[in-house]
Amino acid sequence: MQVIVSTHNKAKNQAIKEVFNEVFDDVEIISQKFSSDISEQPLSEIEGINGAINRAKNAQLKFIDADYCIGMEGYVDSNQFGMFLAGAVAIINKDGNIGIGLSAKILLPTFIKNKIDQGQELGPLMQHLMNDTNNNIRHNSGTSGILTNDLYTRIKEFEDATKCALARFISPDFYNKK
Repeated sequence: MQVIVSTHNKAKNQAIKEVFNEVFDDVEIISQKFSSDISEQPLSEIEGINGAINRAKNAQLKFIDADYCIGMEGYVDSNQFGMFLAGAVAIINKDGNIGIGLSAKILLPTFIKNKIDQGQELGPLMQHLMNDTNNNIRHNSGTSGILTNDLYTRIKEFEDATKCALARFISPDFYNKK
């Protein structure tokens, strides 16, 4: 089974590897970066989902015979309680069916929310705050891992979203009912 992951991000690729190897046998994972066709810092759940779908669709244009193409997008979403960080995963199979899954959401500290509201992107902001000159945060624990002391890492965040996105393919009878 050929699975295309539309990013080179190590944490996101590790999440796909863990989940797909748990669910399927004989999985070949190919990682290649594809555009989300949205802003660098998605500011809503809708924008995050659209970015994930766009990445998966862009991958499918190149890898037309792949069994699954996967797009992943981190995003922030605000409501009356504050700004939350989460991840979206879109999985498209050969038939064009799309499974969408979301991670749990983590409330961002107010000072980080304010910086994002002023136009900063979360990744570079956290890299600066943590003096991460090698950009390790994005590829390992992520902001969620930093805020939870690695209780809920970026890998876990995208594992959860991937498991939810796979529901469409694991239980197709429910999703194909009219």
